[in-house]
This record gives sequence, structure tokens and C-alpha cells, in this order.
Amino acid sequence: MLKNMSLNGRLMGSFLLMGGVVLVVGFFGWWGTHKLSSHIDTLSNNSLPSIDGLWRLNEGQTQIQSAERAILNPELPSAAKQSELNRMQTAWKQIDAGLEEYEATPRTPDEDKLYQTFKQQWQAWRQDHAAYLQAYQDFAQLGVVNPTARQLELTSQKRENSPEMKVAIAAADRLTKLRQNAVVKNDVSFATATNSLLQLIKINQDTAEDANKAASDDTRLTTGWVLTGIIAGPLGAILLGFFLAKPLTGKIAQIVQIMAASTNEIAATVEQQERTATRQASSVNQTTITIDELGASSQQSAEQAESAVAGARQALILAGNGADAVKRTLKGMETLQQKVAAIADHITRLNEQTKQIGSISGLVGELASQTNMLALNAAVEAVRAGENGKGFAVVAAEIRKLADQSKKSTEKIGTLVGDIQSAISITVVVTHEGTKTVEEGTRIAQETSESFAGVEVAVNNIVINSQQISLNINQQAIAIQQIVSAMNDLNIAARETASGISQIRSGTQQLNESAQALKATI
Repeated sequence: MLKNMSLNGRLMGSFLLMGGVVLVVGFFGWWGTHKLSSHIDTLSNNSLPSIDGLWRLNEGQTQIQSAERAILNPELPSAAKQSELNRMQTAWKQIDAGLEEYEATPRTPDEDKLYQTFKQQWQAWRQDHAAYLQAYQDFAQLGVVNPTARQLELTSQKRENSPEMKVAIAAADRLTKLRQNAVVKNDVSFATATNSLLQLIKINQDTAEDANKAASDDTRLTTGWVLTGIIAGPLGAILLGFFLAKPLTGKIAQIVQIMAASTNEIAATVEQQERTATRQASSVNQTTITIDELGASSQQSAEQAESAVAGARQALILAGNGADAVKRTLKGMETLQQKVAAIADHITRLNEQTKQIGSISGLVGELASQTNMLALNAAVEAVRAGENGKGFAVVAAEIRKLADQSKKSTEKIGTLVGDIQSAISITVVVTHEGTKTVEEGTRIAQETSESFAGVEVAVNNIVINSQQISLNINQQAIAIQQIVSAMNDLNIAARETASGISQIRSGTQQLNESAQALKATI
């Protein structure tokens, strides 16, 4: 099939084939990129915001449960109990923000069904929590912080039948019911809502893992197609080049033989033209005389050129002065560069010290986390111990130790801040020195400008001399007219050359036919 096609057709077919390969590879690349973009969109706009919102709900719910346990501790001061109530309010704000973030994301039918069940369970726990707070308010209104201790105190005072004893008994009864409500009812609804919440988190985590796996599979598939195109493209080009070049070799060899024969005929014609060139020699002699006249004019032109050279030398001297000024400018710039390097060094110190501040701040954050955990453990231990809250004292001692460590870290941060301020002061001084250096560079640049102004004057003198040279060239034009007369004699010889050109035309015709054959092949 290739033998019956022209070179143009073969080339077009080859380019179309290569274009098809590129198109296929490009399509699979676009297809893989499109799917990968879809998976990334699922992760960034659905799974990750959903998981973040749900974890905020879980964290807020845990904080509320911790605060509920803490306010039941009779040994806890009133200010601390109020702080726990405030922590509940903050946790509810976090929960509302997490719900708003989660509800704004799209959900699958199964996830939405589970979410509706979760909302019912969540509402039940919220109602139980509200009832728990109301019961706590009723208990707090009696004004008895520790009913058991109050009863023992009144008994020791032999005031068993006093109104205060009745209030203490009522407070003890309400506290007992409050604790039973927290364990029997509130904890059950809390566990149910938490279980549904964790199931929602698991669904979104599974969705994120599926999207991540699909993205990885699409990336591998796209990479495979691209590598296939990279290998198939050059290999196909090599094979096509081989099949295109082979049929042309024979035809080109035949054309070369024809052109070789024509070249021999052209060589014979050139020999005849050589004899004609001998007759043209006499005309060249006359041309030589005319060139002598041109030489005289050229001498005068040379004198003017020497004057121009003198002006150029003056310009060269001034240019040297300008170069010296530029060198001085470069020296000033080098000084400025050293100043800037010093600034960069101090900034590096600032960066290192900032990293140290970050490390110490991380330590403070870790201590704060440990403090929070110890406070939580202390609250739980106090609830379990009841009156015998000895464990709380141990935890409190640990909290004081952590506070001391936090204070030391704060002092280190202050020291580093002082170092940073010192480095900044040094940077300001160095920058000021750099400004002075720039001013010196400006002055040197002004000197350079003045030097090159002198160059301009010298160049103007060169222009004047060039005008004089132009006048001399006009004189040379007269001599050129004499050259034209001599060229007339050469024209006669050119006529004799015409017969030889006719023979060249014959050989050229054969070359033309060969070129036409080559053109038809192409």
C-alpha cells in the first residue's frame, strides 16, 4: 500500500497516526484527571468537613459529661462548679457549630437514615441533660453544699430536730436522686447517642478511604496509559521513518546519476568560458588605471580617517574614565552586598530563635494538656471517693508541679524575645549603613554620567570628520564613471560568453527534468 502512495500522502498518514496516538493518550490522561478531581472533591467538600463536624460534636458531648460529674463533687468550691457550668455552655456552642457544619455537607441515603435516628437519640440525651441541670438547680437552691457533712455537724450539736436538719436531709435526698439520675438515665441516653455518633463518623471515614483508594487506582491507570503512549510514540515514529525512507532510496539514486552526466557537460562549457576570460584581461588593465586614480582620492580619505581616529582615541580615553567610575560603582555595590548578607545572617538568627520559641510554646501546650487530664482524673477520683477525696490532693499536687514548669517555659520565652529584639536592633543599624553605601553608589553614578558626556562631544567631532569623508567620496564617483567605460569592453566579452551559457542552459534543462521527477516523487 505504501508503494502506491506519494511522499506527501505517506507523511500525512504518518502524522495522522502519531496524532491519533497522542489523542488517545491525552484522552485517557484527561479522563483520569477528571476522575481524580472528583475523588478529591469528595474528600475536601464532603468527607473531611463531615468528620470534622462530627468529632466536634463528640468532643463537646464528652466535655458536658465531664462537667456533669464534676458538679456532683461536694468538695468542689462554688467558683469551680460555676466554671464547670460555663464549660457546659461553651461545649453546647461547639456542638451547635459542629451540627451546622455537618448538615451543610451532602449525605448518602443510608447515612441520612442513620442521621435521622441519631437526631432522635441526641434530642433524648439533650432532654435528659436539661432535666439533670434542673435537678441540680433544685439541689443548689437549698444552699447545702455537702449534706452528709452538714447532718454530722448538726448531730454533734444535738440539733437533730432543727429546721436546718430538715433542710440537710432534703438536700441529701435530692443529691442522691441526682446521682441516680446521672447513672441510670442520663448515662444510658449519653451512650446511645454516642454510639450513633461514632457510627456516623465510621461511615464518613469509610467514604473517605474509598475515595482515596479510587483516586490511587485512577492515578495508576492514567500513569500506565501515559507510559504506553511515551513508549509507543517514539517506536512508531522509528518504524514509520524506516518504511518511508526505503522506497525513496532507489529513485534518488537514479536522479543522482542523471545529474552527474549533466555536470560533465557543464564542465566542458566552463572550459570554453575560460578562454573568453583571457580576452577580458585587456579590459581589466584599463580598469586598473582608473583604480589608480581612485587611490589618490582614497589617500585623502585616509587622512580624514586619521583625524577621525584621533577623535576616537579621545573618546576611548573618556570611555576609560567612565569604566573606572563603573568599577568604583561596582565596588560600592559589593560593599552593599556584604551589608545585605549581614542582614540576612541576623534574620537567620531571628528565625532560629523563633523556632525555639515554638518548641517552648509546644511544651507549654503539652503541659496544659496534662493539666487538663489531671484535673479530669481528680474529678473522677473525687466522685468515686465521696468524702474520702484523698486522691484529689495527690492530683492537685501534680497540677502545681506542671504549673511551675509552665512558668519556667514562660521565662525562657521572655529571654528569647529579648534576643530577638537585640537582633532586630542590629538589623536596623546594618540597614542604615547599607543606605549610606547606596548614596555613595549614586554619587559614583553621577561621575560616570559626566564622563560619558565627554564621550558624546568626541563622537560629535567624529561625525564632522565623516562629513568631510563624504565629500571625498563624491570625487571618487567621477573616477567610477571611467570604470563604467571600461565595463563596456567587458560587456562585449560577455556576449561571447552567451554562447557558452546556451550550452549551460541545455545541461540545466536536463537537471530541471530530474528535479521535476524528484518533485513528482515528493
